[in-house]
Amino acid sequence: MAETTKPALPPGLRMLIDFGPLAVFFAVNSLAGGPEFGRIFAATSAFMIAMGAAMALSYWKVRHISPMLWISGALVLVFGGLTLYFHDRSFIQIKPTIVYSMFAVVLAYGLATGKPLLQMLLESAYPGLSAKGWRILTINWAGFFIAMALLNEVMRQVLSWDQWVTFKTWAVIPLTLVFAMLNIPMLMRHGLQLEKPTDAPLPPEG
Repeated sequence: MAETTKPALPPGLRMLIDFGPLAVFFAVNSLAGGPEFGRIFAATSAFMIAMGAAMALSYWKVRHISPMLWISGALVLVFGGLTLYFHDRSFIQIKPTIVYSMFAVVLAYGLATGKPLLQMLLESAYPGLSAKGWRILTINWAGFFIAMALLNEVMRQVLSWDQWVTFKTWAVIPLTLVFAMLNIPMLMRHGLQLEKPTDAPLPPEG
């Protein structure tokens, strides 16, 4: 019950918190000079700092950090730290695969056991959505997470570091936004009550 009373972030601020760290990651990698690992080190360090700042901003504004942001932030810090310690870019590149796979497994578990886990996390953000709507939304996002995990694995194998960073910023974010928009008609058919349906929350950045 307490979850429903927590204030929501304004859409613009939510976008900044969700995708700002990734934009910092891309910008630092693009602007940093020197050898490849120097850019990897700089971009990964900036990504970790920006993620911490995003979490702090969320807490400052609404006295709350969402479970999805906690998980995403923790994995950025862990895999970013491993990247810096071992001088191996594979750790930060595999992080999205793990994030997407983790959420796909959690949602699939909820479907298999009849526990509406997505609804527990996001109920206050989707007022009026029916049980059938929650089930369809869960299936849709679980499928999206699986597809994105597989896509990231392919891209990190075939792309150079700079190409992968560009893909991560300029392909993943639009794909996520487009997929979220494609769900809106279904949400409206199943009872979603929002003045601006486009304000519905997005999944965590991988």
